[in-house]
Amino acid sequence: MHLAGLFIYPVKSLRGCAVASAGIDALGLIGDRRFLVVDPAGHFLTQRALPGMALIGTALRDEHLVLTATGRPDLTVRRAPDPSALLRRITIWKHEGLAAEDCGDEPASWLTDFLGVNCRLVRAGREYERFVLKSAARPGDGVNFADSCPFLLIGEASLAGLNARLLARDEESVPMDRFRPNLVVAGAAPHAEDGWQRVQVGSVAFRPAGPCARCVVTTTDQTTARRGAEPLRTLADYRRDARDPSLVNFGLNLIHEHKSGRLHVGDPVLLPPPA
Repeated sequence: MHLAGLFIYPVKSLRGCAVASAGIDALGLIGDRRFLVVDPAGHFLTQRALPGMALIGTALRDEHLVLTATGRPDLTVRRAPDPSALLRRITIWKHEGLAAEDCGDEPASWLTDFLGVNCRLVRAGREYERFVLKSAARPGDGVNFADSCPFLLIGEASLAGLNARLLARDEESVPMDRFRPNLVVAGAAPHAEDGWQRVQVGSVAFRPAGPCARCVVTTTDQTTARRGAEPLRTLADYRRDARDPSLVNFGLNLIHEHKSGRLHVGDPVLLPPPA
């Protein structure tokens, strides 16, 4: 098995980008979900309610985040923490009162005009601290602005199996970007990742933190923002959680045990015994 794809999402719920390699720090992949769009009360915003967020492209330069959208001038935002920035208290699911740096009025105006809702862009700065709440977490396991875990892994064969079912129903196949993984693995059987108890990619070890329950974002075309019934409808036929049938699972959440290192596309993927 090997790492066939590596993806970062600089701003939670905006379009992601493929990279050939990426470093790792305490929060996950460097550059991944270090920015977040929030409403005036500090509650996080996602494609669940605003599918148009998929139409905003992201890119990382050495010192800046760049946002792009059709018909709009590119927006450049400082990546590094800014000690002079206004701190906002934000909420992501059960995490309340998190300290994030406001990125200023220009990004807020750009996003508000495009998305049609009053919002602001915030950044994970020096005061940001958030820990994984999953039962697999250990003291010090931090997480960026992702829903729950710093990494999501999906096997290529798992997507191929889903697409075979979709085609058998005369539905269109879906690309991997519907599921927004960080790590895509080649060489495993469909859904083999469900049973993995420990994963090593290159020199970096990961601890599984349970399956990823999927939501309406998977039904949103990431290039047009159009929403349909698939693939969630087909997944519901064969990927319901055994303990909670209201959940539909696809992919494996991971916590990185090594808080530094670097991943490269092509790295071997190994399954060492549990620690």
